[in-house]
Amino acid sequence: MDPAAIATLLTAAAIAGWVDAVVGGGGLLLLPALLIAAPGVPVATALGTNKLAAIAGTTTAAITYARRTKVDWTTAGPAAALAVPVAGLGAALAGSVPPSAYRPVVLGVLVAVALFVTLRPRLGMAADPLRRTPTRISAAVAVAGGLIALYDGMIGPGTGTFLVLAFTTIVGADFVHGSAMAKLVNAGTNLGALVVFGLAGHVWWLLGAAMAVCNILGAVVGARMALRRGSGFVRVVLLVVVLALVAKLGYDQFA
Repeated sequence: MDPAAIATLLTAAAIAGWVDAVVGGGGLLLLPALLIAAPGVPVATALGTNKLAAIAGTTTAAITYARRTKVDWTTAGPAAALAVPVAGLGAALAGSVPPSAYRPVVLGVLVAVALFVTLRPRLGMAADPLRRTPTRISAAVAVAGGLIALYDGMIGPGTGTFLVLAFTTIVGADFVHGSAMAKLVNAGTNLGALVVFGLAGHVWWLLGAAMAVCNILGAVVGARMALRRGSGFVRVVLLVVVLALVAKLGYDQFA
């Protein structure tokens, strides 16, 4: 790989770390960058190398959030623990499901999310403790550590965004605390998928390690900005990322 391509990937890793730390969705940038910079690379190898970079950034962001704000461990902890094996299962199944099978579903969900967030401007701006019931906590653990973790292992881009929305809508977290919980679960999904991809030989360790350093730098900046600027800032970034995901998947589906 030529130096220009490597420089592009390192820059993309830093920006992806920032996006992931704020609201998730960094894979939307980093995964295509890998596929473009290394033509012919197997998709599983691109996914595995992306996970190596992403786990560094999400873990750093999770630590930053945990140090600076209160994290709902009763929800995020079990979800993160469940996410590790489920994401590993998803990684083992990666490639067995063609993109044409899941893309319309994900696209439809994202359009619904964009409309939902736009039409409910107060969503995630303040916590709603009344939603934090045992039933809703169990549902959040199942959705975040089960369904979304499986998606992350198999596909990836947009996982952090889905996690933030899950915690916001199901247990009534505000966007900042929802993002904090999302980082913990996302670190678990990245770990589970990375182990499987690594054992299968689908990780470029040297390149991934260099990207991980840049991803960490972006994650630190992003997490601090989200904590300092609050839920309104996270909401704006969330909408931008969701619309970018819709555009990307829509192009892939119809172009």
